[in-house]
Amino acid sequence: MSLTPEERLHAFLAEYAAPDARAATLMCDRHPADAVAFTLVEPDLSSREMTFGELRERSERLAGALRALGVGPGDRVATLMGRSAELVVTLLAIWRLGAVQVPLFTAFAPPAIAMRITGNGTRVVVADADQRAKLEPGEAIPADAPWRVITVGEESDALLRDAAPVTEPAVTGGDGVLVELYTSGTTGTPKGVPIPLRSMASMRMYVEYALGCEPDDVYWNAADPGWAYGLYFAVITPLIMGRTSLLLRAPFSPELTWRVLERFGVTNFSAAPTVYRALRNSGTVPAGLRLRRCSSAGEPLTPDVVEWAERALGLPVLDHYGQTESSMIVANAWHPDLRGETRPGSMGRPLPGFAVEVLDAGRDEPAAPGERGRVAVDRTASPLFWFTGYRDAPERTAERFSADGRWYLTGDLASRDTDGYLYFGSRDDDVILMAGYRIGPFEVESVLTRHAAVAEAAVVGVPDELRGEVLVAHIVPRDGVEPDDALVAELQRLVKKELAAHAYPRRVTFVPELPKTPSGKVQRYLLRRRG
Repeated sequence: MSLTPEERLHAFLAEYAAPDARAATLMCDRHPADAVAFTLVEPDLSSREMTFGELRERSERLAGALRALGVGPGDRVATLMGRSAELVVTLLAIWRLGAVQVPLFTAFAPPAIAMRITGNGTRVVVADADQRAKLEPGEAIPADAPWRVITVGEESDALLRDAAPVTEPAVTGGDGVLVELYTSGTTGTPKGVPIPLRSMASMRMYVEYALGCEPDDVYWNAADPGWAYGLYFAVITPLIMGRTSLLLRAPFSPELTWRVLERFGVTNFSAAPTVYRALRNSGTVPAGLRLRRCSSAGEPLTPDVVEWAERALGLPVLDHYGQTESSMIVANAWHPDLRGETRPGSMGRPLPGFAVEVLDAGRDEPAAPGERGRVAVDRTASPLFWFTGYRDAPERTAERFSADGRWYLTGDLASRDTDGYLYFGSRDDDVILMAGYRIGPFEVESVLTRHAAVAEAAVVGVPDELRGEVLVAHIVPRDGVEPDDALVAELQRLVKKELAAHAYPRRVTFVPELPKTPSGKVQRYLLRRRG
């Protein structure tokens, strides 16, 4: 007799929250050596398979190399790497030592990288060869940096030759930290989210029940592992489950995505709404697709994408909701035990293990059905909820919880109908959701205001048909500056150089002043109205 979802989640908690749990054992060593962990796909659609046995042998050797460099339990090791076998090997090597991975998105510029690895005890940065230049000493990267940089290729191979493999994985324990992933905020620098081993229970529940992943599925999560959704569900959860996952070693394009779906017979696919919109706009759907479940996360899914998918693919795309701090907590789930009707505009119902409410705007009590309020997780009734606070940021942590500690406040607004379906409304802060990425305006504004021509800057997100939202920068120029197209291009290049290629403002408008409250706070909602 099969277990109920409630029984299943408690079994996962017993396994992943155990005091003697070992991350490398759970994600690699316990699986059959000849089982395929990843199918690595190249841009020309050639591919190779990496087994759990290969993954174990290579990660044991790399763990030995890292240990020789002084890496031990609790130390931070950053990865500035794209989707590759080397990335997965590096992650397992880090966790084999009981160390903590700090993911770095490959689109980040040196200042964004430095912010995430300075002052948090990072000892080593492992970087792809094409990313190595970002770590050279300069304005953002200090010459006497406390971390050692290892470049994938000849340098990493040389370290491996003399390394004694680590064959006994460290005890992590359910509360031990696996990952420190930085999330964007609205005021101040992004903060580190410590992700414990016990979070695997919620990740596995999501893949099994929300994505409905079955043993015979060809599974592909197309998100980048430099961000939460890709790291959690393209890498960590398949390793936990011992299931094969696709990793495409190429930037996104709709044409290539269609070819991969067709060539490899993908049956279970998940991606951001931007991906589905790009696929819709690309033209003809290939014949012979084997898709039977498609899921979306990262930003709200608009009904037009669902309608297109039902016509073109013969099945809907189901919307899911979560955060870096919580994993996925609400979904239109695929598993038969949870499957309900797909209601237009709804992100679904709370997943097992999470009690999710919409709280009244002014008090910590449930809002009336249909009334917009604050999305919150009841920690007293959510055994799978694992977030306890940001690293070294007590004030930011306090903002995330109600005064009595019962509620985790997501920072999102939504409404709920009488059947428990939730409908996303907006952020109640100013984080911008663009193409599945969360971008804090503070970082972009900090770059823009360093330009000699800029007196003040405010960045907001405005609706965009393809990306969901795009950044618009409202600039107050300094006295004597005559804004022109050349300055716009210069400001856009500056953000690409100093922050990240994806985070530049698509539009720049120049204004005599920014709308502000009497206390001096920028009224971003007025800027959003301007578009």
